[in-house]
Amino acid sequence: MRLNFTVDGPVATITLNRPEALNSIDAEMREALLAACDRIRSDDTIRVVIFTGTGRAFCTGSDLKNTFAGDDSYALEAFGGAGDRSTADILDLIEKPIVCAINGYALAGGLELALACDIRIAAQTAKFGLPEVAIGSIPGAGGTQRLPRLVGLSHAMHMMLTGERIEADEALRIGLISRVFDADTLMEAAQAIALKIAGNAPLAVRAVKHLVLTGADLPLKAAIRAERMAWGTLRTTHDRIEGRKAFAEKRPPVYTGR
Repeated sequence: MRLNFTVDGPVATITLNRPEALNSIDAEMREALLAACDRIRSDDTIRVVIFTGTGRAFCTGSDLKNTFAGDDSYALEAFGGAGDRSTADILDLIEKPIVCAINGYALAGGLELALACDIRIAAQTAKFGLPEVAIGSIPGAGGTQRLPRLVGLSHAMHMMLTGERIEADEALRIGLISRVFDADTLMEAAQAIALKIAGNAPLAVRAVKHLVLTGADLPLKAAIRAERMAWGTLRTTHDRIEGRKAFAEKRPPVYTGR
């Protein structure tokens, strides 16, 4: 199994499972990831996703030994059929929060997968890099766009133009990740974060994710207006009423996503 997919209550876990190849992505793994994301989107009982890997790596990008460009022109690939979509783009289809537990190397397309997640935490031994320029390419799955938005231009340019790797502590300092844990407690921490999120009102959680991601591309006034519209839409939902009642009655709320 190139990818393990499990569901435990409201939390789904996707685990890349090619440790012998540092979890590099081949065609079979990509198809398995797409199938897992489709399941997550269609299953309303799943509220949060954990994304991680096995062995020494989270993911090292495309398997360069087993993935080659086709003979057809790129125009046909981009504008014909389903169109061109990177592996990281697959995660954009998921409206539910994604917690990325980076257990080891996150390089090239593997780091771009992590960048497409909502929360990134890492093991102390994790290493990060976008070394594509060293092989005559570029980070073409969102790296040149997402990384500067997360860590600022100077840090992003340094990583991408030199191709250098950084350690977990440096990734934490520049804001690429939000927490660092010992390797043996990483998944426990990821589960705790996921369950904390899953215990909140599902519609509100998804609204926050949507507003943050779409608002980043809007002028401030337009983004605040969208935020206010979302607030008003949620105001009369069952879950918001339940949250207020539970607060008044000093009990845990029971949210149903309505």
